[in-house]
Amino acid sequence: MLQLKINGKTVPVDVDPNTPLLWVLRDTLGMTGTKFGCGVAACGACTVHLNGNAVRSCSLPVSAAAGGDVTTIEAVSADPIGRAVQQAWIRNDVVQCGYCQSGQVMAAIGLLKTKRHPTDADIDAAMSGNLCRCGTYGRIRAAIKDAAGTLAA
Repeated sequence: MLQLKINGKTVPVDVDPNTPLLWVLRDTLGMTGTKFGCGVAACGACTVHLNGNAVRSCSLPVSAAAGGDVTTIEAVSADPIGRAVQQAWIRNDVVQCGYCQSGQVMAAIGLLKTKRHPTDADIDAAMSGNLCRCGTYGRIRAAIKDAAGTLAA
């Protein structure tokens, strides 16, 4: 039995320690905001935060998250940076199909937690591992700049 701290709550999970964190979140705990995209950590749809760092949950064994602090898309509105990013996403009409967006939002929050005034190059580097099949990259960049501006005010 593993103990996970997810979105501020400790939850026991009885799973194989090698099970990817994504499947524990989605299938064991019913938290479906984190998406499955590729299964090989290449698309970013499964991005969550582990101890404040953006990680790919599809390739991270749940045992690596035990004892850590996991934050999923379900809890980002409780954080001022998360709230600012979500509001900027809405203002900038970022979402098209929406499938990649929870991973995009989590990556953007991770960036703004480390760089409050990111350059275009910072944004491109931080978001490069997150794929959007609809091609909303321009709106994503605009939303990140918008959120950064809101946080600076």
